Amino acid sequence: METCLNFPKNFVWGAATSAYQVEGAWNADGKGPSNWDDYCHNHIPAGSTGDIPGQVYTPGNVQANQTGDFAADQYHRFVEDVGLMKGLNLQAYRFSIAWSRVIPNGIYDGPSSVNQKGLDYYSRLVDALLAAGITPYPTLFHWDVPLAIWHKGAWHNREIVKWFEDYTRVVVDRLSDRVKHWMTINEPQIFLGPSEHEGLQTSNARASHAQRLLAAHHTLLAHGRSVATIREHAKLPPTIGWAPIGRVKVPASDKPQDLDAARKATLGIYKKDFWTNTWFADPIVFGHYPEDGLRLYHDDISRNPHLRAALSSADDLRTISQKIDFYGINVYDAERFRMNDKGEPEKVPFPDGHARTAIGWFVEPEALYWGPKFLFERYKVPMMITENGMSSHDWVDLDGKVRDFARLDYTRRYLLALGRAIKDGVDMRGYFHWSLLDNFEWQCGYRERFGLIHVDYATQKRTIKESAKWYAKVISSNGEALSNGLG
Repeated sequence: METCLNFPKNFVWGAATSAYQVEGAWNADGKGPSNWDDYCHNHIPAGSTGDIPGQVYTPGNVQANQTGDFAADQYHRFVEDVGLMKGLNLQAYRFSIAWSRVIPNGIYDGPSSVNQKGLDYYSRLVDALLAAGITPYPTLFHWDVPLAIWHKGAWHNREIVKWFEDYTRVVVDRLSDRVKHWMTINEPQIFLGPSEHEGLQTSNARASHAQRLLAAHHTLLAHGRSVATIREHAKLPPTIGWAPIGRVKVPASDKPQDLDAARKATLGIYKKDFWTNTWFADPIVFGHYPEDGLRLYHDDISRNPHLRAALSSADDLRTISQKIDFYGINVYDAERFRMNDKGEPEKVPFPDGHARTAIGWFVEPEALYWGPKFLFERYKVPMMITENGMSSHDWVDLDGKVRDFARLDYTRRYLLALGRAIKDGVDMRGYFHWSLLDNFEWQCGYRERFGLIHVDYATQKRTIKESAKWYAKVISSNGEALSNGLG
């Protein structure tokens, strides 16, 4: 196994969460409802349990009728959590801000529309992080849309660009005297996805391809206006990125043609879904949509004059392509590809019995080699791994420990692959493990445990897992501990 480690001296080691998944306090201190509050509270079919492993979730079917009302209660326990982060040597914490906690109905209409208690919470969190020597990396949007905006069409409504710009300004005005690092939007491929059990209740399964593409365009516009707003209003010089999902394909063998197939599959658009890197990233980095995507969607675009005008608008594309300082990648798994006899990329199934995480995702450490490599070759923007981790069957042992050695091994394998990518020239600036805490895992409820820290949801007791203790050693050694096995 490759053990030559090349993490740069200023490499950032952190962990990540999102607001709805950890904060709880869903209606505390003036917070307004979000689409996820509404989804969990009001759209649960009678008699549904949702606890069948591998079940395909449909709208209104959260595991065991669970909600994020309490989650990991970080809203009330952030001081304790920051203390735990410090004990784990974390250098940075990626968290998201709940839009409806800051502006309860989502739309800024003067100072009175801002919930100062919500802003105060994030201000206190930032202060606690800085006092502990931990750099805050807030994300402005991680899937929880204010309900009032949801009912106005959310990302299908072009007005959301202005609403998101105003929200960004409110947050930046309050926090940017202490916050330097910002992320705009998390994983648009997922919250805009056409399949509702993947696409998180966007109703995009009932939308046409043209409607989905227009919603995606509005999302990219909102990102661009947010970037411009941060640069205009930030009190400290900002470093700005975003955090898309990284859909990675790795070569099935070391044959040059299979490497070519994996690259083409990672960077190409072959079918009308949103599991694509380039439809979202090309406009941001290059200022135009990818040609293969435009060809694939040609008929949908040509039949919709609003979409056609938007995708070709020089003003829109100029807004979308505001300079970013880093490209975040959320990577958990990958698919294997080879080149078939027709010279086309072809998926190669994993062998029977191949390792899977508790949620059922295949373990493929090469995702953190080939994903960053292919994307950096194309975009040449400094990169960060903004999410990587695994769901495991964790529990507290009789002696009080959580022996999650599968997570430890998973993380070591992936980080070794990332070290190889850095060695081979990828400008990689940091790594955020998902997740700091066990949390509400969207439609899976509390069934999946991704955390470095175990949470007993009945008592909210935190227990440091063995993987977290090991990760603390990796951080303190700037990756050198990866050479020492699992000890």
